[in-house]
Amino acid sequence: MSTTVTVVAVIVVVLIVLGLAVRIVKQYEKGVLFRFGRVQGAREPGLRLIIPIVDVLHRVSLRIVTMPIQSQGIITRDNVSVDVSAVAYFRVVDAVKSVVAIESVRVAIDQIAQTTLRKVVGQHTLDETLSETDRINKDIREILDVATLDWGVEVTLVELKDIQLPESMKRAMARQAEAEREKRAKIINAQGESLAATALGEASDIMMEHPLALQLRNLQSLVEIGVDKNTTVVFPAPLMSTIGELGSFLARETAAATGAANPVPVGAGTPNLVPPTNGAAPVGS
Repeated sequence: MSTTVTVVAVIVVVLIVLGLAVRIVKQYEKGVLFRFGRVQGAREPGLRLIIPIVDVLHRVSLRIVTMPIQSQGIITRDNVSVDVSAVAYFRVVDAVKSVVAIESVRVAIDQIAQTTLRKVVGQHTLDETLSETDRINKDIREILDVATLDWGVEVTLVELKDIQLPESMKRAMARQAEAEREKRAKIINAQGESLAATALGEASDIMMEHPLALQLRNLQSLVEIGVDKNTTVVFPAPLMSTIGELGSFLARETAAATGAANPVPVGAGTPNLVPPTNGAAPVGS
């Protein structure tokens, strides 16, 4: 009976020792082994055996971690207050350094990312912050990479997520955008008027050189007017020539009316304006 109890006790002890000695490192992890507090190196994924009580195995995840950077109140270079939030992506590239060099990688990166975000955005104007986000993201990532290199961590990407502007600044930007659109509309309208005036000038020159072209244009106008099937009769004619002919007609009518009102008597001819010869006086004088 005692022998059986002893065997069972030994088996239990062996199982406990195996339970303490066996460690499993997953595929996306890497283990850092400490023996009596000293680093013995990294352990690859798989089944790993350690010495109970003597060894300690820290498992470190190598997957990319998504870390939001909370909104920061920042004053830009042109003295505009904005709230900027971002998101950072990082991963551990050296498991030993990430355990030995720093206490908490995530907390450290979160804090340095916030300060770096304030510093980089504060060096740019509001327009640059809104339009050059790619350059700002690159600058933040490069600064973080320099700081986290000694921690065995690589920052793979930083993106500005949201930029909140004051309401007064939003209204001012809306007015500026509206004024810019009106300016472009006026410029386009002026350019159209200039092109139209140039085209009309060229057309008038052609019509002056080829009078028949004006008549063809008049006929085309008649065709366009007749599309609506109306009863309007149009007699096209050059405007200036019509005005000239009308003026000549009125002058003739006026001269005829004046002559009828003041008839010349028969025999009362006009003085002979032929110059005299040999000093004689003119006839009829």
